[in-house]
Amino acid sequence: MKLHLPPTLDALLRGAGADWPGMRLAAPDLRRWWAGNVVPGVWSFDSGLPGLHVCLVALTHGNEIAGAVVLDRLLQEGLRPSRGRLTLIFANLDAFSRFEPDDPTSSRFLEEDLNRIWDPETLEGPRRSSEIRRARALRPVLDSADVVLDLHSMLWPSDPLFLAGTSEASIPLGVSLGEPPLVVADQGHKAGQRLIDHVAARGGRSLILEAGWHWEPETVVRMEKAARRLLSVTGVVPGALLPLPAPRVARVTQSVTVRGKDFTFVQPWRGGAIIPEAGTLIARDGTEEIRTPHADCLMVMPMLLAPPGQTAVRLARIDVPEKRSARQPRREGGASA
Repeated sequence: MKLHLPPTLDALLRGAGADWPGMRLAAPDLRRWWAGNVVPGVWSFDSGLPGLHVCLVALTHGNEIAGAVVLDRLLQEGLRPSRGRLTLIFANLDAFSRFEPDDPTSSRFLEEDLNRIWDPETLEGPRRSSEIRRARALRPVLDSADVVLDLHSMLWPSDPLFLAGTSEASIPLGVSLGEPPLVVADQGHKAGQRLIDHVAARGGRSLILEAGWHWEPETVVRMEKAARRLLSVTGVVPGALLPLPAPRVARVTQSVTVRGKDFTFVQPWRGGAIIPEAGTLIARDGTEEIRTPHADCLMVMPMLLAPPGQTAVRLARIDVPEKRSARQPRREGGASA
């Protein structure tokens, strides 16, 4: 099925070399999982033995269906924890229920982005929206989690990566997963706090997996590999852990937030590109020039059509790699992290 995208968006995707052949991934039928066993869309299983509470989250954005395919698969196979607790969360079910393959970008959320409202002022304040109600319902589950992996996919061309937020404890967790081979520590968005930021503020470890383009089978494969490896690394579900090369770690040095309606990139940058020279012009925001702040600047998930107030791109510096060989990750368990 050929994608029907807004003309401006379609032109930018083509300019970035992202002329998709069409919708290559079918949305799963989640009706059997809708009720949950904790709250709607949330399935939690306790082993009865000490261990970590690990949450796998899908559909934080209702049109990012690859994660839902993975959780549907795990539930169908009857996966249960050997230690600790395992929770599978279909986050924005209301938005997902409006997913249409002919218009796949329109069901990201209903009223506001579920991944920008996880600050205490919003969660505990007077504001109301479909997404805020859902966040409040999910909060008790997430507040009890030790480890959270939030499964996302991408609209714009970019290499897959983990986002670790500001939690130093989450970086080695991403490194232990190995694939995709990039872990980025970032400060989030000015537009609002993410789910992983909320988890980190509570003392948990949390990662976003940006696993690849939306609606691609390869994205599902990456998500499932990372999810199963996480369950093995944490000891929740035993499994073989093959050694993998240590991923690169990068730290965001500047987050570019769009200020005006005339923001444009000088070219359709791809996420993962490294710009060798400091001071290279990458975008203009009205009369303001946006340039790389340092040499060997990593472009993190440029959003080629970003509205005012949203993050257009994060600029990062890759850490100098430590002298370490690929080795078997240490399994975790016992007391909560």
